[in-house]
Amino acid sequence: MAKLRLGIVYGGRSGEHEVSLRSARSVLEALDRNKYEPVLIGIDPEGRWHLHSESEFKRLTEGPMPSPLPSGADDVTLPPVPRQGELLPLGPSSRTGARLDVVFPVLHGPYGEDGTMQGLLELADIAYVGAGVLGSAVGMDKDIQKRVLRDAGLPIVDFLALRARDWTERREEIREAAAALRYPLFVKPANLGSSVGVSKARSPAELDAAIELALQYDDKILLERGIDAREIECAVLGNLDPQVSVAGEVCPSEEFYSYEAKYVDDNGATFAIPAPISPELSAAIRAMAADAFVAIECEGMARADFFLERGTDRIYVNELNTIPGFTSISQYPRLWQASGVPYGALLDRLIELALERHARRRRLRTAR
Repeated sequence: MAKLRLGIVYGGRSGEHEVSLRSARSVLEALDRNKYEPVLIGIDPEGRWHLHSESEFKRLTEGPMPSPLPSGADDVTLPPVPRQGELLPLGPSSRTGARLDVVFPVLHGPYGEDGTMQGLLELADIAYVGAGVLGSAVGMDKDIQKRVLRDAGLPIVDFLALRARDWTERREEIREAAAALRYPLFVKPANLGSSVGVSKARSPAELDAAIELALQYDDKILLERGIDAREIECAVLGNLDPQVSVAGEVCPSEEFYSYEAKYVDDNGATFAIPAPISPELSAAIRAMAADAFVAIECEGMARADFFLERGTDRIYVNELNTIPGFTSISQYPRLWQASGVPYGALLDRLIELALERHARRRRLRTAR
């Protein structure tokens, strides 16, 4: 059988750019070269697309946390033309385009995980790994996602969403609403992941700085009541019939699982897989993970994050991440490894799910 030409897309215009590079390198290294021919597509911080050779890509992603991708002369573009699936060179580039059979967008955050890349791939009629346009957009926006989960009857922590203009025009009102939620509060951008821009406000004196930080990354932010809880995660895999991995527990060494703890500090957290919880709690959390996956119209994959309140064992859905980290230490592949699905087989399954959904959508009529 001919190898599938797999476009691996990484980088992007996001505060999670460097994390994306680490994830993409792990994907490339685990890929079965007997089945796939990788096409490496880097998006620099300005949004320009570049084809990279494997040697270039490995050089650019050396080290524990790579530098942002540099701009280069070898720009390419993907035209939104159905059934063409070819990258086209821009300007005087000497590189020719590459035809793609399926795309793995290893992109975290805005302009990649939020439905924008998925919309382009839909227009180009190319199969791609992960959630579709709607599931990606809902999964990225923490405000909208929490509303959908709440309406689906799933328990969430009390929160308040506000925009930059609200903070400018109604500052005292927001401070009063924050106090009503009760401190401590977590303040976070609505459309970002990897704990970028997230901080913990323990008092009104810390609230202003936390809000100002979050507003540097997004026009909409969340104030969320902090609870004394354990952090439990599950990995979800599938399209219309999602499967859920064993549950794992994140044990941060600091007050919460920060960006530094995830990607910089080797001692930032420890992980327990499976989580040391009762079989009943584990079953309830795994069932909620599947329900949340369906509620936000996700497909392909997601990592479902939960809070397990200490003292009460109340379960709260924190959020679903539709393109979870794929680094060598990321929880999503580790949870599936513990569930009997090694990294390489996980990639195979994700690509199969992408092709399955694409074939299903192609059967739909687009004209009367």
